[in-house]
Amino acid sequence: MYDFDKIVERENTSSIKYDMRMQMFDNKDVTPLWVADMDFETPHFVREAIIKRAEHPIYGYSLRGETYTNSIIDWVERKHDWKINKDWIVFSPGIVPALNFATLTFTKPGDAILVQPPVYFPFFTAATDHNRIISESTLIYEDGGYTIDFDDFRVKSKNAKLFFLSSPHNPTGRVWTKDELIQLADICMENDVIIVSDEIHNDLILPDNKHTPIASISDEIADITITCIAPSKTFNLAGMATSSLIISNQKLRDKMQSIINSLHVSLGNIFGAIASEAAYTHGYEWVAELMEYVSGNLTVLRDTLSSSNSCIKLVEPEATYMAWLDFNETGYDDDKIKNIIINEAKLGLSHGPIFGDGGSGFQRINLASPRTIVTNASDRLCKAFKR
Repeated sequence: MYDFDKIVERENTSSIKYDMRMQMFDNKDVTPLWVADMDFETPHFVREAIIKRAEHPIYGYSLRGETYTNSIIDWVERKHDWKINKDWIVFSPGIVPALNFATLTFTKPGDAILVQPPVYFPFFTAATDHNRIISESTLIYEDGGYTIDFDDFRVKSKNAKLFFLSSPHNPTGRVWTKDELIQLADICMENDVIIVSDEIHNDLILPDNKHTPIASISDEIADITITCIAPSKTFNLAGMATSSLIISNQKLRDKMQSIINSLHVSLGNIFGAIASEAAYTHGYEWVAELMEYVSGNLTVLRDTLSSSNSCIKLVEPEATYMAWLDFNETGYDDDKIKNIIINEAKLGLSHGPIFGDGGSGFQRINLASPRTIVTNASDRLCKAFKR
């Protein structure tokens, strides 16, 4: 039903992904496959809803009505088998802002926030920008995949106030199992650690995998959890600055809402609400086709890497439209790897070290582009690193 092969011209549209290539890579000619932003058209049902509202000539202060809230409740139940209450939903103008709100709400300067690197880099700045301490429990990388070091996590949690969980994990693409999530939650409950679960990629699950919202496992776990979701990655709506925090514990919810209100960011914007409601109301089939297409792009990358002689290893993702690539067998340091990617392969990828401990020797590539772009990029990458 949907054309993901269509190439859309994005230059000179104030696109961070395309129009910041010189600032990011000092090379305006790279194919940008870095920031988690898709090159696919936002689905027509979202665009049509926005256009219909835009035709009304007044864009004054607006509310998010019952249909907006119901669309979130219905989506979460249908997609993730989790029944949530409308009172649990708190608006946030994005998940990165929500991480900062949580830091301001539940910690004070000098407190520790626990993270699992290599991980989405705003996890670090959400702590350090407010004079909090980052406590790192680095994931274990072996046999081409990632697991949790529960012994280390238990030790680190004893001095932490918050735990920023990336689920599914960005950049490794891991979908945590229910048993893994229970172990993490049990440790957090033992040590009075609040979980902030960034589940922005929760709809982008690759075949044969299933995402479990950590708060859906039990009321006890939900009682210490703030779950962050958004339509932005799923439907290419990052510019709409609209996300939701699901908080069943009223005390936590009231504290979080108080901080958001005090910063005067709770109104959001008209078109973000319209886009979110349309996406969650009509987007189920679109997401299914999207992930089938992304899976095909992943196959292209996997096959190109395996048939080449490039020393690059694919860390098999279970979710997201990104792939985590291991360059350690090339024998090059991070600067050399980055230089070859930019100036020889002419690609702009996300540099592994920005994801913290365990990121050295890796790069993240965005596969949410038309197949011709992914095929060409995969070929150029392998030729640049041919043994």
